[in-house]
Amino acid sequence: MTPLPSPPPAGERHGEGARPHPDAEVERGEIPPAPRPSERERETSDERRGILLVAAAALLWSVGGLGIKAVEAPAAVVAFYRSAFAAVALAALFRPRRFPLRPGFLVAVASYAGCLITFVVATKWTTAANAIFLQYSGVVWVLLAAPAVLGEPRRRRDLVAIGVALAGMALFFVGRLDLRGRAGDGVALLSSLLFAVLVLSLRRERGAAAESAVTFGNLAAALALLPFVAGRLAVAPRSLLVLAVLGFFQLAGAYALFVRGLRHVAAAKASLIGMLEPIANPIWVAIGIGERPSGFAAAGGAIVLGAIAWRTLASGAPAPEAAPPD
Repeated sequence: MTPLPSPPPAGERHGEGARPHPDAEVERGEIPPAPRPSERERETSDERRGILLVAAAALLWSVGGLGIKAVEAPAAVVAFYRSAFAAVALAALFRPRRFPLRPGFLVAVASYAGCLITFVVATKWTTAANAIFLQYSGVVWVLLAAPAVLGEPRRRRDLVAIGVALAGMALFFVGRLDLRGRAGDGVALLSSLLFAVLVLSLRRERGAAAESAVTFGNLAAALALLPFVAGRLAVAPRSLLVLAVLGFFQLAGAYALFVRGLRHVAAAKASLIGMLEPIANPIWVAIGIGERPSGFAAAGGAIVLGAIAWRTLASGAPAPEAAPPD
């Protein structure tokens, strides 16, 4: 038989000997309060969260190549649906209230819309690696044009990075005679130029919000493509689901994560973390559909990314770019 507990001493029956609540002891100073995180600890925690958000955004952007190639539809149809879904999501996330009719902002919207369309076309026509590496080289055009367009000084390290990156870009056009692939490489190069125009126009138009340019850019891309795809919008349910994922998450969701992460991460560090996108993009495509870049393209991509990373680390400033446009 289980013994019954002993009755408490007489004094404790009425609370005289009962142990006070720990909170009361803290208030009287008998127990030191738990240490609060220092300002530096909070900043470290916020930075870690920011790094994870920027990395998540880059990885979401990186699945664009696989998603675009997985959809069995013409490039124009893919670009239309992708931008239309993204425009809806971005409008709900950022709620732009007005469309500034300033020349710089209009150029930013038009160039971003062109970026979106040409990236899809390039990914359809050439390898995903060529499309993303060549578009990412838009940073080189920004470095070349910034002194003339923005009046920024040109540093020696910029000239070195430009020269090395241009040498790497040349490797994308070596060792292949596929006309469709070469055309895709040319479209990717055009996409990189449009990317540079986007960055330069946003930096020149200091008051324009990048969120508005991205939202209206997706809307402009969808509206520009609508007359060309109006009679070809029927796609398989699976393809429509992939396109919705590309628009809602790979474009809009990734951009929202990127914006939140930038609040806690230095721009130079965010620029380096963003390089996860061009690195991971061809990896997902190789895993998903078995497409692999040529040795020349892989070497060229490594040289371009290395030049941009070296320039960022050497100067302590980010590569002159906005969020990746694709």
